[in-house]
Amino acid sequence: MTEHIVVVGHGMVAHRFVSTLASRWATADLTVTVIGEETDPAYDRVGLSSYVGAWDRESLHLEDARHGADPRVTVRSGHLVTAIDREAGEVELSSGERIAYDTLVLATGSRAFVPPVPGHDLPGCHVYRTLDDLDGIRAAAERAGSGSHGVVIGGGLLGLEAANAVSLLGLTPHVVERNDRLMPLQVDAGGGHVLASLIRELGIEIHLSVTGTEIAETPDGLTVRLTDDEGVTTVVDAAFVVFSAGVRPRDELARLSGLDTAERGGILTDLACRTSDPNIYAIGECAAIDGTCYGLVGPGYTSAEVAAATILSGEGEFTGADLSTKLKLLGVDMASFGDAHGVTPGCLEVVVNDPVAGTYSKLVMSDDAQTLLGGVFVGDSGPYSLLKPLVGRTLPSPDPISLISRSTGNDPGVGVEALPDEAQICSCNAVTKGDVREAICGGACDVADLKSCTRAGTSCGSCIPLLKQVLEAEGVEQSTALCEHFEQSRSELFEIVTVTGIRTFSGLIERFGHGSGCDICKPTVASILASTSSDHVLDGEQAALQDTNDHFLANIQKNGTYSVVPRMPGGEVSAEQLIVIGEIARDHDLYVKVTGGQRIDMFGARVEELPVIWKRLVDAGMESGHAYGKSLRTVKSCVGTSWCRYGQQDSVGMAVLMENRYRGLRAPHKIKMAVSGCARECAEARGKDVGVIATETGWNLYVGGNGGATPRHAQLLVGDLTDEELIRYIDRTVMFYVRTAERLQRMAPWLESLDGGIDHLREVVCDDSLDLAAELEGRMEAHVAGYVDEWSAVLDDPDKLARFVSFVNAPESPDPTVEFEEKDGRKVPVLLGSPAMPARV
Repeated sequence: MTEHIVVVGHGMVAHRFVSTLASRWATADLTVTVIGEETDPAYDRVGLSSYVGAWDRESLHLEDARHGADPRVTVRSGHLVTAIDREAGEVELSSGERIAYDTLVLATGSRAFVPPVPGHDLPGCHVYRTLDDLDGIRAAAERAGSGSHGVVIGGGLLGLEAANAVSLLGLTPHVVERNDRLMPLQVDAGGGHVLASLIRELGIEIHLSVTGTEIAETPDGLTVRLTDDEGVTTVVDAAFVVFSAGVRPRDELARLSGLDTAERGGILTDLACRTSDPNIYAIGECAAIDGTCYGLVGPGYTSAEVAAATILSGEGEFTGADLSTKLKLLGVDMASFGDAHGVTPGCLEVVVNDPVAGTYSKLVMSDDAQTLLGGVFVGDSGPYSLLKPLVGRTLPSPDPISLISRSTGNDPGVGVEALPDEAQICSCNAVTKGDVREAICGGACDVADLKSCTRAGTSCGSCIPLLKQVLEAEGVEQSTALCEHFEQSRSELFEIVTVTGIRTFSGLIERFGHGSGCDICKPTVASILASTSSDHVLDGEQAALQDTNDHFLANIQKNGTYSVVPRMPGGEVSAEQLIVIGEIARDHDLYVKVTGGQRIDMFGARVEELPVIWKRLVDAGMESGHAYGKSLRTVKSCVGTSWCRYGQQDSVGMAVLMENRYRGLRAPHKIKMAVSGCARECAEARGKDVGVIATETGWNLYVGGNGGATPRHAQLLVGDLTDEELIRYIDRTVMFYVRTAERLQRMAPWLESLDGGIDHLREVVCDDSLDLAAELEGRMEAHVAGYVDEWSAVLDDPDKLARFVSFVNAPESPDPTVEFEEKDGRKVPVLLGSPAMPARV
């Protein structure tokens, strides 16, 4: 007799349950009906933010979401189950239809928690939970327009996801958290402080220790009044509010039908995921397994597999859950695992806090410093993948600080070889290193094969780097795919764009990729498109792909204002231009600083001021300095033979020529150049990506230098060049770099990664060993011929100018959240929520 299973809910956990049954029930006489409340079948709720921008629902659907290939499975989407008749063995739908079951599996998930603050039920308030929720937030953002503000209630994992979505929609997010730090469940006070600093630098306002929130409706949107634990009140004018303050298990069906529930909510089950009714199971976020609810996808998947095993064989048991977290939002890494808060009695904590680099690392160890108990990483989560599987094990090094530093540098430190086979590689799907090795021995030769064989990397994806390392350790050659949406590397995509003439991201991913894209491939393709044409970066579809700074052609500062950097080729500037700069700084009350690249930087401009400021600069004959882009920044110079008694060549003239030639050239990373007039090296040319030093007979060309966290001295490529030879070789070098470098790869590591290094580059550039010289020079000539100043183009285009407003409904109104103070005679920004900012009541 056929046993009929009904599954209520069709999220990721329900999908895993049905898939697990299907993989094991070859001889079982079963049928399954899945009833989902949403109109979409199971989709990737973990990747909900990727829906923003693409707005393609199907791209988020899980593989075989409707189980169309299996006649034993029926999926009914868009139906709400309103009651369970346990005596009759039936569920009732909102339509009145009744469906019989032999076994019932409740996978109703959870609902967004909305705290009962005044005004929480106003029309402008949303939750962040489903695709429909995001569509509602999108509509509200489009009505408000770019430059408006959106408030997110909740500074945990879900809150930061929602803030990311608000930012992607072109609004300034405000994150409100009742605790004294972001992500209080995952990070400690030190990590929370660094995390907040990094996120503030990205233009997201953070309000911590908020004890009171009131929301009121206004003609233009909402007013959100926030009061902190010291009684200071801040008022934010918002287009909308998003509640993302946690979830609560959806256990209402269970309560109505008389099933036992846990004291703090959730459908109470035993370790086999059986409820108080032996014919009913509960899995995922709605289940309180042995009294505990788990709000992560990993434990949810485990519960789905336990329930499937129990139904088929009676032998399933939930043995615990890994609550580790790793994410990257707006470019900020964060990870925590094990005993991240150091609650184990007698434990030791080793902390490395580098405020200059913006990183925080903590390892929690046993009292004898031998056993790893947990850790927290903010700003750089490099060690996470390798250290997390060692929880509860003896550390492979007696120096815990070296484990942190070496795991993030060139020395791999704790290698994947140090992990035992029972160490867990994928916590979402409970896949061990031994499982991965077994799959490799069985023929899996890349990450895609490992995903298919073991399910590792199919959920949050944080274990994918570790999967690659296991493949390498087993001697399997690795893929150079840019990301999960493109199998090609950046350099291969560059060639595809060049050969095919494709000029849109949608066109490229449709023909050569899959899915809707991510924060890796979108800006990478945007850079490639900009490198291969003179199209404006804010034209059409391409505008939505840009990194944060390129959205407004300016560098965003920590208080949401922008800096203005006009180009000064070679450091040259006329007296008239200096006067204009001074007048602009005075009229707009901007902070002025001379940069290390021989330019003048003006800080504190609001977004609506940018076109006004640039109109005056353009009228004075000045151009964008591209301080915001992955492109040529500056060509620094000394005064050379023009003024210096030691000068051997006209370094200023050469620097001006180079800067005017390479300005606006988009690249995988920023490019800095310098020209020194003699070997005294006053322009510090050997610390630049491209450095030129004068000799008695010409110029020496150096490449591959940089400052920063990992300084490099540039290497001599070729010496004693004429002016014409120098430019020709720079053209070839720079375009070869643009063509072949990987995403966000600076010229120094690019040169180090080349097979043959500087010798190979010399063969390509000087000897034309690859027969590319003419093509590389031609591409550079096309760039030079097609160059148009980006800000001049904006000023001539009303559609582009419309982006530069703080409030779309009041274009002339300044952002009231922007304030400054004087400190030691300098103008500095005041951040929202800081003691220096007065309350606005």
